[in-house]
Amino acid sequence: MFTGIVTDTGTVGAVHEDGDTRIEIAPSFDITTIDIGASISCSGACLTVIDKDRGWFAASVSAETLSKTVLGAWVEGTPVNLERPLRVGDELGGHIVSGHVDGVAHLIETHPKGDSLRHVFEAPGPLAQFIAAKGSLAIDGVSLTVNEVDGACFGVNIIPHTRAVTTLGGLAPGDPVNLEIDMLARYVARLLEKD
Repeated sequence: MFTGIVTDTGTVGAVHEDGDTRIEIAPSFDITTIDIGASISCSGACLTVIDKDRGWFAASVSAETLSKTVLGAWVEGTPVNLERPLRVGDELGGHIVSGHVDGVAHLIETHPKGDSLRHVFEAPGPLAQFIAAKGSLAIDGVSLTVNEVDGACFGVNIIPHTRAVTTLGGLAPGDPVNLEIDMLARYVARLLEKD
């Protein structure tokens, strides 16, 4: 479980394809504080640490994860939003984020809005129904509030702090992002399905 409050950015150091894809990521936090088997949100995808050394940790990424996320396009030097898992008693500053990416959205428009940036994304058709104005979602692991919805498109504000501490300020129109819809929306929709 995560909160969508990014605590660090890292960089992809290496990608190896051998069975599953092995991705090595260099964070700025102390690597000795990470245990093998720990979960880390890597731009919204919950990955398990399988190896580590000085200055990097490695995760094994399955074909299923590659098919639902942008991780398959990662190369050496790709910036990554990182969040360690929520601990009992931690402040829940964003919203409950599972790290189970639902699909890939694309940035279609960006423009200044005061000191912030307004990003407009297009969600995959089947996920659009789960996105509501003033609801929460996670883009590349960052908890955001939806400002408006127009069909499959939705807008969010990226405040200066979020631009400074995440990768979202560096996005350009056309860029793909990991999208996780709000967990509550997912379960309410499931309960309302007809048998």
